[in-house]
Amino acid sequence: MKRKFIISGGGTGGHIYPAISIANALKEKYPDADILFVGATGRMEMEKVPAAGFDIVGLPVIGLQRKLSPKLIKFAWRLIVSLIKAGKIIKQFQPDAVIGVGGYVSAPVLRRASRKGIPCLIQEQNSFPGIANKMLAKSVNRICVAYPGLEKWFPGDKIVFTGNPVRQDITAIESKSNAALNHFELDKSKPVVVALGGSLGARTINQALTKDFALLEKEGIQLVWQSGKRGYQDAKQSVPDTAKGIKVHEFVYRMDYAFSVADVVITRAGASTISELCLVEKPAVFVPSPNVAEDHQRKNAMALVEKSAASMVEDHQAIEKLVPTAISLINDTEKQGLYRKNIQQFARPDAASHITGEIIKLIET
Repeated sequence: MKRKFIISGGGTGGHIYPAISIANALKEKYPDADILFVGATGRMEMEKVPAAGFDIVGLPVIGLQRKLSPKLIKFAWRLIVSLIKAGKIIKQFQPDAVIGVGGYVSAPVLRRASRKGIPCLIQEQNSFPGIANKMLAKSVNRICVAYPGLEKWFPGDKIVFTGNPVRQDITAIESKSNAALNHFELDKSKPVVVALGGSLGARTINQALTKDFALLEKEGIQLVWQSGKRGYQDAKQSVPDTAKGIKVHEFVYRMDYAFSVADVVITRAGASTISELCLVEKPAVFVPSPNVAEDHQRKNAMALVEKSAASMVEDHQAIEKLVPTAISLINDTEKQGLYRKNIQQFARPDAASHITGEIIKLIET
């Protein structure tokens, strides 16, 4: 029997890459399965998912507007249109199961599917759940989580601890070190900091590095700096041609290479990034974004900080403290070893297959 699955969610790479990992795991189990993604029109999933080899359709839904304004009317109208379109997609595609990976686009899809009695599963990546998943919790059959303690928001009998799926190309990074050093044109004898600000960039991280990259250079520390699209020109112009160890990139496409060369990683605290760092066991300095719902990035980071598995610098302190904190960690090999040891407990390399197993249980019982 040929199986069909709908996977819905998106808005950020943190939702998209785990979704693609789940899709690939489903394909391993059911090679002839039809998998359809449902994303938000105009968001990055409409580009990233086809690039990974899967079909996707878009809904016009936008994020919830929390303040009374004309945008609230736009939100309500687009939600209604999206619910109608989601119902038509489900009726036409006839999925065996529907998987939500977070983001507001998953709400209309999972809502329609659950009301039709189709098995539904959601995957919550953060230590504090998003609005969409909290709304859907009562109507879905299974909730796969990456952090303990989510019984506060979800029915305990539906929760399964699976961890977050990660990109498979970041495994076995030790064997890639020479190729990675050549790729980034780095000196093998000098330590490396990798700074990640996401595909669009993190303004505060960029400002901190623009201010203090010379301190890294003075200490003999190399920097692979993903500035993001919005910060690339300013970052590139701030670094003189004489700074041979400072490598500015708009986007790092070979994240496996970046992790391979990194002695310390500077990054935001999105759930997917944290899961990848746990898997590759890299010491990190987190700078949680203050511009996310329910301050969930800070909660994600604190889950590791409290276990002596990472360092954290608050966003409002980053311009002054980020680079000195990274230098201190680079120079403290004992702390690096402690972080690598303690971060292992959070790694879940089989998360995608575990989630797939839960999906199979739903459709076969």
